[in-house]
Amino acid sequence: MPHSQTSAPRDSLAGVRLARGASPWLLPTVATAAVSLARARRSGAAKALAAPATALAAGMLWFFRDPEREIAQGRVISPADGVVQSIMPWKDGRTRVAIFMSPLNVHVNRAPLAGTVTSVEHVPGGFVPAFNKESENNERVVWHFDTELGDIEMVQIAGAVARRIVPYIPSGTKVEQGQRIGLIRFGSRVDLYLPEGVEVDVEVGQKTVAGVTRLDRD
Repeated sequence: MPHSQTSAPRDSLAGVRLARGASPWLLPTVATAAVSLARARRSGAAKALAAPATALAAGMLWFFRDPEREIAQGRVISPADGVVQSIMPWKDGRTRVAIFMSPLNVHVNRAPLAGTVTSVEHVPGGFVPAFNKESENNERVVWHFDTELGDIEMVQIAGAVARRIVPYIPSGTKVEQGQRIGLIRFGSRVDLYLPEGVEVDVEVGQKTVAGVTRLDRD
């Protein structure tokens, strides 16, 4: 059975489920497309603008989609849609699973485990492409969750285009596994640090679905 969702209401447009935080980007593009289409018959400039404006609005609708998910069973589930970019043992015994999110992926991130958010820290940084090793120094938001497995760290990393990370919930919030917790606008990366003793059950190059793909094995 799917877990209930307790995050704030999403934006909406013409019945399309949209990610919370989409309006500042989406509404101007949709308005431009609507106006140019309405004036296309009377204005050559509007006609020339109509096609690219409509294509951009459609792209924005696709990018900011926020589909419902039936949350998977398992100790740790993927916080992001994307592709596993790397699996790296850490010096403290943890294992970092890095998931690259292209502009074609859903960019709403979800809680990998149930627990309590103990910190949400914004860290300023650069904006190199998220698939680049140097992206570890990019603008990011570092999350810590108190869970049945102990402290779980998750990092949302902005990419070359993604200049804004939008956390949905503050520190101190209790979350359910698979609950929506934030949005990264455009291409980006999410790193999840699995505790020592938790064995990874995904491979580099494997596609992941937030709330659906299990990352660990029994």
